[in-house]
Amino acid sequence: MEIRSERPGDRPAVLLLAGSAFGTGGGGPQEQALLAALFASEEYIPELSIVAVEGQEVLGHCISTRGWIGDAPALGLGPLAVLPAHQGRGIGAALLAETRRRAVLLGERVIVLLGHTGYYPRFGYRPAATLGILAPDPRWGAHFMALPLGADVPAGPFCYAAPFNSL
Repeated sequence: MEIRSERPGDRPAVLLLAGSAFGTGGGGPQEQALLAALFASEEYIPELSIVAVEGQEVLGHCISTRGWIGDAPALGLGPLAVLPAHQGRGIGAALLAETRRRAVLLGERVIVLLGHTGYYPRFGYRPAATLGILAPDPRWGAHFMALPLGADVPAGPFCYAAPFNSL
């Protein structure tokens, strides 16, 4: 398996992957629309759209886009998707590790996400509120998590990339 930057030619496969990974709960079309909007947005960061491929098949994808904590730049991670037939093989973990590595190299201070409390904490994510980062929706509670990338983590309300607010 190879972990690399997503290329424009990967996008049809990435959109199908998102539909498949999120389709069981009816969220597939919504995740596909969100991804398409993120790819076209000003907040898109090419280096942080990462795929896991085996041969010519895209098995997983993770994207992080520009967000803000107050006036300070931050990263909003998601969606992260792995083809259902390939889940449980460490693909998501590999994508998260590569995202973290690249974010550090880019000088980012924190990554936030809305996700499963049984999955993301093993990768260092913790409730964002413990770092003083406020969720866009307080009902998210502990599902809104952050990964500090250094000691200088900004505090305040978090704002995702614009496409998150339009869906």
